[in-house]
Amino acid sequence: MNKRLTRISLAITLIGLFVASYTTVYKFTSQELQDAMCVGSKGCSVVNASPYSEVRGVPVAVLGVLGYLALLAVQLLERRPGIVQENGALIFFGISVTGFLFTVYLIFVEVALIKAYCPFCITSQVAMTLLFVISVIRLIKQP
Repeated sequence: MNKRLTRISLAITLIGLFVASYTTVYKFTSQELQDAMCVGSKGCSVVNASPYSEVRGVPVAVLGVLGYLALLAVQLLERRPGIVQENGALIFFGISVTGFLFTVYLIFVEVALIKAYCPFCITSQVAMTLLFVISVIRLIKQP
């Protein structure tokens, strides 16, 4: 795989992981601290308090952390011989397409149902969309 594309992919994954980790901490903090953490936007509080902020009791932010960790693991394990190296592009695509489809759903929820916008959520949505695009490029360029 192209080294430049690899670096970009790793950087975006780390940004997504950082944002998802930050929003996970946000989810479990007190209201007073949440107001300070949202950097001037009340959208975070609205999105976080909505019933859509969890899936069967699991915070969406935690799902994001798990997704970004899975993408990071694939990228790191691809460097070692084995099944991940041989199928890394396909595994990466599978995880990123799942994350992207969930992202599309979350965008719909923010825009149409909640009508509130969280800058951290938007950052994560952009990151996951870019990772999906990169995964498609990787599949196309795969030898």
